Parts: sequence; structure tokens; C-alpha cells
Amino acid sequence: MPQTVAAPFPWADVWGQDAAVDTLRNAASDPSALSHAWLITGPPGSGRSTLAHAFAAALVADHPDDEASMRQVLAGTHPDVTALRTDKVIITIAEARALVERSYFAPSAGRYRVIVVEDADRMVERTSNVLLKALEEPPEQTVWILCAPSEADLLPTIRSRVRSLRLREPDVADVARLITLRTGVDEGIAEQAARHAQRHIGMAQRLATDEAARRRRDETLRSVLGVRGVSDAVEVAGRIIQAATDDAKALTAERDAAERASLLRMVGIAEGQAVPPALRTQISALEDDQKKRATRSLRDGIDRVLTDLQSLFRDVVMLQFGRDDELINRELREDLAALAAAWPETRTLVVLDHLADTRQSLERNVAPLLALESLLVTVTSGRTP
Repeated sequence: MPQTVAAPFPWADVWGQDAAVDTLRNAASDPSALSHAWLITGPPGSGRSTLAHAFAAALVADHPDDEASMRQVLAGTHPDVTALRTDKVIITIAEARALVERSYFAPSAGRYRVIVVEDADRMVERTSNVLLKALEEPPEQTVWILCAPSEADLLPTIRSRVRSLRLREPDVADVARLITLRTGVDEGIAEQAARHAQRHIGMAQRLATDEAARRRRDETLRSVLGVRGVSDAVEVAGRIIQAATDDAKALTAERDAAERASLLRMVGIAEGQAVPPALRTQISALEDDQKKRATRSLRDGIDRVLTDLQSLFRDVVMLQFGRDDELINRELREDLAALAAAWPETRTLVVLDHLADTRQSLERNVAPLLALESLLVTVTSGRTP
């Protein structure tokens, strides 16, 4: 059932996950129900990170009314909570080792020391092995909270040492109501954003509050529907990649400049002054981190495009099988219906299969432009190149 009454602080921002909230509230208040390590799984946008931090706040607080400590946790300033959310493509071994070292410190202010890993699925096997000892022989009063889309994203050795908690996928109506409450946008825009984001809360909020993002999404889908040949496929793929690149730069440029300025101030270098050779290593390390973050931001942007295209051809399949009641892209119904009538179902399924292959190609570091061109050639020809 949709959540209609807000849960008490610090659970108020967790939306539509009543069963999970009840489980973690009980664990935070009853030591016999508390495991030393938890794995919170659920689809993107289901609120994994929000729930993890709310749980961390409840664990640290001395009592349910200790709002000051809980607000510290949610603000990211409590000394007993360490959270890792990587802006890079993977979590490094060095980052994992730092977490393990931190986990052996006794809590200094709260009841427990809590380690939150928001992107546990970004650990490669060697990195995961670093965590094994800490999970096998956990320090007293330390609780690990890992977040990932699914249990399959982690090694079996990790899964066997944690207690899993699966989140339900929120309904479109749930997400739309939450977006309206948070941002005050029109209910119609909130519903459309929740539907287009496929119930991803963060993306729905961005679509609801950013008209340019809504326009870019619509233009991308219409341009793909307009592909009629190989030359169109190449041109449209180039435009999509350029738009994703520009979007990624816009998201990271301001932060990159602020980080560089902060580092220069820290080492006593004025704006515009030459960097001494002795300090160039620090500047280079920062630039390397920023390049890795930009790579992830671009990949995330392209992944969102693939998700939107998947929704497009999913709607086509729905229409081909006579299901028109749950379309994601209702605004394009006329174009989708024309495509559904022009194509056999097998051709649409070939495109959907190639979409999945494109994701795998990107994970193997295939050039995004080449991967997208190949996909759009399949769209226009019905055959895999």
C-alpha cells in the first residue's frame, strides 16, 4: 500500500518502503535483531542510500529522541559514521582499505560505528576481498551497511556474510506524490516525470524541476524514431553522445573548479600564479580524480539514454501485443503505434536485445559513439551489424 503518513525522524524521507523501515527500526532498537552487516538492494531510485543513512542515524543515536545526533549523521558530520559514495567508475582498493581501518575504531560519541558503502556494486573482486576479513571477524559495535541494485552484483563470499534487505519498487503514483511534496511542482508534471523516470526518485525529481532535461529527453526519443538509414543513425548517435558529454561537463565543471581553487588556497597559491614543481603532483592527482569522475558522469548519462530508449521500444512491444494501458511514453503514442504496426514483434525484440548488448559493450570500455551507432543501425535495419 502507498505510504500516506510520514514515518518519524529520521525515516521521513524514506518513501514507500514501510516493511523495510519496520525491519531496520526494530534492529536499531533491539540488539538481538541487529546483524553486524547489512545489504540493502533495490532498483535505482528506490531509496537505498536514503534508507541506509536513516538506519545509520538510528544506530548512532542514544535514544529515539536523540535528534541532534541523527541530524549530524544525515548531514554527514557525525564522527562515528563513514560513508563512501564513489564518483569514479569503480571503488579502489585504497578506498576499501581505508574503510576497513576505520571500522576497527571504537565509536567515540554514539552507540555504534557505522560504515556505509553506497555503491558496493562498483567493487571489483580484489576490492571485495579487502572487506572479507572485516565482515568475517567484525569488530564489536561496528555495523556495515552495503547498498547495491541486487545481490548478484556482489561476490557470493560477501553475500554470505551480510543480511539482505530487498526494497520494493515504488509505484508511479507514490513517486509523483513525493515529488509534488518535495518540490511543489504541478501534479501532472510530477506524474509525467515519475513515469518517464520509470519510478527512479532522483531522476524523476530532476525531470520534474528541469524543463531543459525534459526537452532533451523528448528530442532524443523523437530523433531515434526518425532514424531512416545508416547516415541518420551516425548523425543521431553523434548528437546524443555530444548532448550527454555536454550534460556531464555541466554537472562536473563547477565542482572541478571549486576543488582546484580550494586546493590552491590550501597550499598558498594565488589564483593565476604558476604552480611550483614540488606541488604539481598534488594538482595532477586531483586532475586524475576529476577525469575519472567525468568518465563516470558521462557513462551515467549514456546509461540514462539507453534506459529511455529501452522504455521506448518496450512501449512498442506492448502495443504489438495489444497492451496499451501502461505505456511509459504516452505522449508519443501516435508515433509508437505507427512503428508497432510497421514492424514485426521479432524486429522490436532484436532492438531490445541489442540495447542490452550495448550496455555490456560500454562496460567493456567500447567507445560510446561506436556502441550507439551500432545500436541505431540495428534500429533502422532490424539486424545486428
